[in-house]
Amino acid sequence: MAAKKVLVTEKVADAGLEALRDRGLEVDVRLDMTPEELIATIPDYDALVIRSATKVSRDVIEAAEKLRVIGRAGVVVDSVDLDAATERGIIVCNAPTSNLVSAAEHTMALMLACARNIAQANASMHEGKWERNRFVGTELYEKTLAIFGLGRIGGLVAERAKAFGMKLIGYDPYCSPGRAEQLGVTLYDDVEAILPLADFVTVHLPKTKETIGMFGPDQFARMKDGVILINTARAGIYNVDSLADFLAAGKIGAVGLDVFQDEPCAESPLHEFENAILTPHLSASTVEAQRRAGVQTAEYVAAGLDGSIVPTALNMAPLPPEVMDAVGPYVPACQMMGSILAQMDGEIPQYLKLTAAGSLSTVDLSILVAGTLKGLLSYKRVAMVTPVNAESMAKRHGIKVETLSHADAEGYASAVSIVADGTEIACTLADEAHGARLVSLLGYKLDIAPAGQSLVFEYEDAPGRVGVIGTILGEQGINITTMQICTKPDEQRALVYVNVEGAVDDTVLAELREGVSGLANLWYIRL
Repeated sequence: MAAKKVLVTEKVADAGLEALRDRGLEVDVRLDMTPEELIATIPDYDALVIRSATKVSRDVIEAAEKLRVIGRAGVVVDSVDLDAATERGIIVCNAPTSNLVSAAEHTMALMLACARNIAQANASMHEGKWERNRFVGTELYEKTLAIFGLGRIGGLVAERAKAFGMKLIGYDPYCSPGRAEQLGVTLYDDVEAILPLADFVTVHLPKTKETIGMFGPDQFARMKDGVILINTARAGIYNVDSLADFLAAGKIGAVGLDVFQDEPCAESPLHEFENAILTPHLSASTVEAQRRAGVQTAEYVAAGLDGSIVPTALNMAPLPPEVMDAVGPYVPACQMMGSILAQMDGEIPQYLKLTAAGSLSTVDLSILVAGTLKGLLSYKRVAMVTPVNAESMAKRHGIKVETLSHADAEGYASAVSIVADGTEIACTLADEAHGARLVSLLGYKLDIAPAGQSLVFEYEDAPGRVGVIGTILGEQGINITTMQICTKPDEQRALVYVNVEGAVDDTVLAELREGVSGLANLWYIRL
């Protein structure tokens, strides 16, 4: 099977590229592509890795005949048409934790630069001047810092500011009192009440209708004289025109900005002020953050191509970490069972029931349904299924899906069973390292780990049948690696699951069908 191909259109850390290649993927790096070149090139690729400059429009997505995953080596994914990607079942993922530390540190850097006039003093020194009295600054120690947004980055800023001896107050309607207390932040539920208290303000908020323009003339007027404002999050949270007016009037002592409405930004109302410290979106621009972004994106892209869970997929419902830990290892197991069912039954099932038991009984099973459908439909080559489009693919092919949960896994810690139009299969997973083991097939109880190719026999139970199977396979040079024999005494039936090595062709199958008496069914399974 040919290696899956990944197109990388922007500079990504070498560690990320190597991580993709280590997964057996073919990686092509093509930088500075025009939109027309991308549309012409994308049909050959299974995955696309970008940063912020590449625009993945609907035209690009519609041209992408094989594309299954788009990975953004970074946080913000506003250059991808998410609706178009979702319609095509393409997973869009990012690396949201890659730059957390870098962004928090850049926030502190801007805060210190504004407080101690670092940029202005540096420029003066380069002009050959020595102006100590001109650049008298202020300490962070015992100053009050207002943090708007106490998510991951806001929390890291709180930890660092606390180490400087700052007094921390904050506003975040989604932050629990317990988390605020843990961070040492006094939480306020009113923006207007917090504004007059702060010596420094930093924002770590998403870009929404509520946050754009959140700070304008009314809010600036309520702040302390000489307040220092920082923004490394999203452009537009501060009204820049109004900010420039208050900066000129001296109400605002200094501002440190890393994000701008239109980037690259060569001019703005703030460019004329020396106490406006402006950086060109550098918060994620560290060696460490770039490396993490590349490696994390590589891991998620490879997972998406394997049909596994992509924890940062933006166009599917997010799964909490505890749910991912529980169901994640079962995704490839369900894909395997779906593939086995597809090979045992020549028709696409009209009814599919998935039952989770034991420790899986309380989690969302949609990702396991997606894995099963991927095994069923992808093997038959009628559709490429991803967690993004699994539900729509089931409806398109007329498959009614039902999920059930049971606390009792019949002696196992967890198990998943699938019934497709009456054909039943079940597996358990002791741990991820040992892989899935089939524990039931067609109602027969067994315990075997399927190999790359297997033969499954169902026949009328009688002495000597296994010997005949072994003889025929041996004469054909086919080695039996493991075997499981199961019976249904009440029906005088037996099932034999045989993992084999060697070429199993139509001649061998014909000889087995002729030589094994009482044979009801014989399936050749390839995984």
